[in-house]
Amino acid sequence: MSHREIRNVINGESVGAADGRTRDLIDPTTGQVWAQVAESGAEDVDRAYRAADAAFAGWRDTIPAERQKALLAIADLFEAHASELIELESNNTGKPLALTASEEVPPMIDQIRFFAGAARVLEGRAAGEYMAGFTSFIRREPVGVIGQVTPWNYPMMMAVWKYIPAIAAGNTVVLKPSDTTPASTVRMAELINEAELLPPGVFNVICGDRETGRALVKHDRPDMVSITGSVRAGIEVATEAAQNVKRVHLELGGKAPVVVFDDADIEAAAETLAVAGYFNAGQDCTAATRVLVAPGIHDEFVAALTEQARATQTTLADGPGGDALVPPVNNVHQLERVLGFIQRAPAHAQVMAGGHRQGDRGYFIEPTLIAGLKQNDELIQDEIFGPVITVQKFTDESEALRWANGVRYGLASSVWTKDFGRAMRMSRALDFGCVWINTHIPLVAEMPHGGFKQSGYGKDLSMYGFEDYTRIKHVMANLDS
Repeated sequence: MSHREIRNVINGESVGAADGRTRDLIDPTTGQVWAQVAESGAEDVDRAYRAADAAFAGWRDTIPAERQKALLAIADLFEAHASELIELESNNTGKPLALTASEEVPPMIDQIRFFAGAARVLEGRAAGEYMAGFTSFIRREPVGVIGQVTPWNYPMMMAVWKYIPAIAAGNTVVLKPSDTTPASTVRMAELINEAELLPPGVFNVICGDRETGRALVKHDRPDMVSITGSVRAGIEVATEAAQNVKRVHLELGGKAPVVVFDDADIEAAAETLAVAGYFNAGQDCTAATRVLVAPGIHDEFVAALTEQARATQTTLADGPGGDALVPPVNNVHQLERVLGFIQRAPAHAQVMAGGHRQGDRGYFIEPTLIAGLKQNDELIQDEIFGPVITVQKFTDESEALRWANGVRYGLASSVWTKDFGRAMRMSRALDFGCVWINTHIPLVAEMPHGGFKQSGYGKDLSMYGFEDYTRIKHVMANLDS
């Protein structure tokens, strides 16, 4: 049986690995092989960086209007090829076609158009005289050649979050998608090259495994490395990048607290949090998976969440062509990891819904709700990255805040209350890069996404994320010369 062949995209050409190696890609809905992908090595990485290096001088010097024009054309191109990209994303991740089409592609296209516009408004401070006889001004310049690594939870969108702002700012890119989900990223690069929307070498995609990623980070050429991934991966990247002082941009996951006070709308909160916790099988670093509930509504809220969990449909019954909420987890290792968390639950934990693998094909896990947990439990402290929501009962606002902040992550959080003063106090004190009030998980291109503590540093989206791909130069002129 022949399978789709996925190759690297280097210097505007689709090419296999230099040594000819390939690896199977597995469809998570079936556990069966659906494609072969190039398994790149250090030689391929070096070739991609040489292409990006050669392209940088020309792309850096393009005016913002030209970069905007290219990015707007890319957005139009992806919109025209949306059905093809969605199908590849579904094959690669097991996500439902309908949800990918409605919930991922429109924001992705909007984000490309946002950065196209941002390319034309990036500027430094006004010139001024800060020393007699001298005028100073600021130049914002591209950083240079950027190495990027993207995850398997949102392969297509996370790639856009990386390479689009980098290219908009005048950088060139070598991007490695996750080893299990390269298909949609490669196809985006192929479409750009087929339409001749970017000069060869501006955007290169290298497929491979962890060793490929290490070669990408270790290489001397990149001026900056940006990764979305695990804390472990981020530490490795930062350690390696420190050897030659590369700039680093890290988004490393989260353990989002959801603090529900006793004046919250129970029905609305439970319904929203079930979607925000189980969407994409909980494989979202901002997922609403750690719920802290006030004692006065705890039992009622757990009952409401239990009902939501049991009613949440997975693609096991609906198939990838349907619109069920929960796909399989991405790969067999993640399946084993998530089930391991559930199986190691302490004796005081109560599994209110789910808790088991679903079916004998693919990597499905029942939407799971676990109550009765304590602050130091593994299920509370570690990122599960699966369709598992946990519940704790707090006594007062002070304890809720202490527990919410009492993890190593600091990416996202939410507060549910009708008390404006309490919402403002909590939003100020929560040690997370994003705080939602009476909602959870909406994102917009204009606002930054990024965390504190071991969730990393740097921002995606927004002008803040755009500026991360620039450097600041001070120019000082002697007025008497």
